[in-house]
Amino acid sequence: MSDSQPRPIPNARVSARAIYQTIRRDGEEEMARPMGSLWWSGVAAGIAISTSVIAEGLLQTSLPDSPWREPLAAFGYCVGFVLVVLGRMQLFTENTITAVLPLMARTNREALACIARLWSVVFIANMCGTLVAATFTDVVGFATPEQLAAFHEVSRPLLDKNWLDTLLHGIPAGFFVAAMVWMLPNARGSEIGVIVIATYIIAIGGFAHVVVGSMEAFLLVLAGEIAIFDALWSCLLPALIGNVLGGTVLFSLLAYGQVRLELD
Repeated sequence: MSDSQPRPIPNARVSARAIYQTIRRDGEEEMARPMGSLWWSGVAAGIAISTSVIAEGLLQTSLPDSPWREPLAAFGYCVGFVLVVLGRMQLFTENTITAVLPLMARTNREALACIARLWSVVFIANMCGTLVAATFTDVVGFATPEQLAAFHEVSRPLLDKNWLDTLLHGIPAGFFVAAMVWMLPNARGSEIGVIVIATYIIAIGGFAHVVVGSMEAFLLVLAGEIAIFDALWSCLLPALIGNVLGGTVLFSLLAYGQVRLELD
């Protein structure tokens, strides 16, 4: 390469406009996928994200009883997200930004139908995946009684919040997941660090993530600690609304707003 030619800058950051275009392109590809592919990817994501509860519970049983046990055990919450994001599985809360950015660029009936199809298929598939994981954990009994008790223990804070509290705690969770998706194009080999930072904040903040929360809720339903209707109405619905508000209404609109005037 001659001295007169510009040299690439390997550590240059990706611009906000380039990040937007990358995520928009990913969203368009996801919305064009066959429904069967979305379904099985969503089920896989539901099963994989359930390892967040499993890992957190296993750390609880492995660490000594001390003031720093819970902050350290909270790192287990990040495990499922690492598996899902790096495995390119369909997680509903990621789609609150990836599918919405194409909609903002091309708002019409067809785009609305595509996002409705994507969200509904992925969300139901995620719920089926976490239900399978919870049933396998509780009914098949791969865990020891001590481990199962720990899984229930890390799930019980779900019951401490009322409907409005869960909704409000769902907003930051949706925001942080959307922020994680936005940051990943600039991660360049540090993807795990970005995922861990965003999801660890959700864990230690006690924020409500609807898919992880569904694993916790199904475990408590199978243990007889909450009725299925109460789990769906009081725990999952407000978390779902909060995640959508935080990921779509709050973060996605802000992300689009900062590049709107730069788009072709």
